[in-house]
Amino acid sequence: MKTIQIINVRWFNATAWYGLYLARLLRDAGHETLVITEPGTEADDKAKEWGFTPLHFDLNSSNPLKLLRAYTQLHKLITDFTPDIVNCHRGEGFILWGLLRKCLGSFKLVRTRGDQRLPKNNFPNRWLHTNVADAVIATNSVMANHFISKLNVPEYKVSTIFGGVDTEKFVFNSAGRAEFREKLGYDDSHFVVSMLGRFDEVKGQKELIEAVGKLYHEKGMKQLRLMLLGFETATTQAEVESWIAANNLQDITCITGKVPDVSAAISAMDLGVIASKWSETIARAAFEIMACKRPLISTGVGVMPDFMDEDAMFEAGNVDALVDTIERAAKDEVYLQRIFDLQQKEITELSGQHFLENTLDLYSRL
Repeated sequence: MKTIQIINVRWFNATAWYGLYLARLLRDAGHETLVITEPGTEADDKAKEWGFTPLHFDLNSSNPLKLLRAYTQLHKLITDFTPDIVNCHRGEGFILWGLLRKCLGSFKLVRTRGDQRLPKNNFPNRWLHTNVADAVIATNSVMANHFISKLNVPEYKVSTIFGGVDTEKFVFNSAGRAEFREKLGYDDSHFVVSMLGRFDEVKGQKELIEAVGKLYHEKGMKQLRLMLLGFETATTQAEVESWIAANNLQDITCITGKVPDVSAAISAMDLGVIASKWSETIARAAFEIMACKRPLISTGVGVMPDFMDEDAMFEAGNVDALVDTIERAAKDEVYLQRIFDLQQKEITELSGQHFLENTLDLYSRL
């Protein structure tokens, strides 16, 4: 099968990861795959790192002349490459692909929606998704239900396909766990609570720091250690450090920055935390933590309720609820084992192979 994956995303965020990882899975399975990215972006760099030669078109412009030129260039690309499927992972430029779909009729058009913003219920969106796109892929059930109930996209056109995790790369590493914990000064008596992800208000680092502060200082849980497995983006490391200082946690907290062996670092956790206040429409970090056989607790935002047990979730932005859930996980071995066992059953259906198979099933039906 021949596909074009449109990943005109500036950052290498979850949406870009979903599109590029799918492209890599397709290519590695023998399907001819082209990738279109924005030049000079993190997503463009990652595409090159993964062995693609990304194509560039001015899809994000609002200049009519540039869009007309892009339409002409894309028309030639479609004519020369003759794809079976064009899959757009961003909305910018989607109308150009819609016009080409109507004009040429030689390929099937798929719109994947992994963005945290629900699409507006307006005429252009309804027309594009209902009358032009051959299928809509939602990365979580909330998004899928929105397309069906609010934009009146026929149910048969909407598929929910979760992203997958590379289960060969993300595995529990016993030796790596021991080495990483030793490097950070953790021993077997410590209970390491950790968050994996970029520093951003949406991710809830501040709430996690406050929760650990309450547990350590007010509840006397001196065995706790906090590992922030991430790096600054929208929120600076200096700001995160100020929250750590405000909660008097400097002696028990480590900010790792980017690490060469992510699986070893994840393996060093005793409890993973997704404290996101919104977003998590794809939940890449959650899949990686679960694949590395670490128990996980989470807020109930985005895709999380699609695979997380209700007993392992807490209210977004509620520090006291987070305190109670961490305390329970640290003290109640039966509870911790139960949520772990349930998550390990779920992760078997969230591998990269399942991601590929589910997507190819849709493509083949189209």
